[in-house]
Amino acid sequence: MDILDIARKNQQKAWEIIKKINVIPIWEGIGAQINLVGSLRTGLLMKHRDIDFHIYTPSLNLADSFRAMARLAENTSVKKIECVNLLHTIEECIEWHAWYQDSDNTLWQFDMIHIRKGSRYDGYFEKVAERISSVLTDETKRAILQLKNETPESEKIMGIDIIRLSYGMEYGLMSGLKNGEKSIRWQECWNGCLNQLNMPDSYPMRIASMEFCTPSFLNRFCR
Repeated sequence: MDILDIARKNQQKAWEIIKKINVIPIWEGIGAQINLVGSLRTGLLMKHRDIDFHIYTPSLNLADSFRAMARLAENTSVKKIECVNLLHTIEECIEWHAWYQDSDNTLWQFDMIHIRKGSRYDGYFEKVAERISSVLTDETKRAILQLKNETPESEKIMGIDIIRLSYGMEYGLMSGLKNGEKSIRWQECWNGCLNQLNMPDSYPMRIASMEFCTPSFLNRFCR
């Protein structure tokens, strides 16, 4: 099967599970706005079956967040739930991770980040997804999906890093460099982009990296 067809099949399956698990109405039930982000939104879902949502409420009440997850846990196909309380950090959020087992016994990971509306990172990941979608071509999409598909399960590589690598390869930014030199050049590129965008040191790498994921920006800093 063509890799683009596999990705489309993954998209379809993911949305079927989203409807079965009732995750959107559950969060809306506590007055939240729930936004899809990540690889499902951009059409780049491959081997790692993860579904990412960012969830916003005017105030972040821990009890409300637990109430929504308690409803999610009523689904017997939800096998495991984890919570990370980051309310007292710069992120001002609660991270929820849930694992859903489908009819083929495949585990799908739901990453749900409950964020206070108007806080520092409100909307950033949505912009990331929009940026990715706006610059993707069929050729680039195929290259990213191929890299994701060929990455061994034992290697924990963030999807955003694969996207950056794919753009670097496509636009010849890394030609003639050895692996170690490539790593150094990417770090130089990264530092240059952070300085240009005037981002704080604490700015999450996975957010900032997409701010320059366009051919013109990459060519400007990664030559």
